[in-house]
Amino acid sequence: MIPDPIPAATLILMREGAARDALPEILLVERGAALAFLGGAMVFPGGRVDPGDHAMVPAGATDPDDSAARIAAIRETIEEVGLAVGLMPHPDETAVADLRADMLRGQSFAAALAERRLRIDEAALTPFARWCPEHVPVRRFDARFYMAEVPRHASTPIIDGGETAAARWMTARAVLSAADRGDIHIIFPTRRTLERLAQYRDFPSAMADARAWPVRRIVPFQAERDGVPSICIPDDMGYPITSEPVTAARRG
Repeated sequence: MIPDPIPAATLILMREGAARDALPEILLVERGAALAFLGGAMVFPGGRVDPGDHAMVPAGATDPDDSAARIAAIRETIEEVGLAVGLMPHPDETAVADLRADMLRGQSFAAALAERRLRIDEAALTPFARWCPEHVPVRRFDARFYMAEVPRHASTPIIDGGETAAARWMTARAVLSAADRGDIHIIFPTRRTLERLAQYRDFPSAMADARAWPVRRIVPFQAERDGVPSICIPDDMGYPITSEPVTAARRG
């Protein structure tokens, strides 16, 4: 029996490339090797949606689950890499460090924000995708993916040293090349996402394309493609590559 999925949220952070006309860079984090779920894999920042995230949803929200996921994505990104996106007014580095330290000591996200008179800006996050694989090596997640831009001058990640072992800014194409060489480990949803991100020349084009495609739950399925057993996704959701041989796909 397939277990019910755990609601989760992921944030794809993008910044300008280092040189003029360079491709945008994406932030990926390396999960600690000892973690039961995706240990050692390179992923986007994020994690499960907590009850505290739901408690922060504004009254009258049109989609409370989406609002809670946006809040979770913002919170998890602060906790994992020390970068604040979607807060008003935007806090400086010292305020972000203090906010993160208070949460790590057990203070709730809501209380830490209220103490600093900060508010959530949900509009800073653009919905990108929603993945809910049924492959369950440890646990199953229903993860909403969002994207947001970070100024290059304020994009230095500070890892937590626990769940997050490292963090790197790389172009999507560079990540895919590193995975092909075996230098890093990425799973099926991450690869498909990076292939899509590799099409974008900058953040505005990425945001426009994200808004042009429907965001609905993606559940990968197995089927034959050109006579080869493959893991597949629907072909009407903006992804340039929609299948991968079962023997090559990394799913956990």
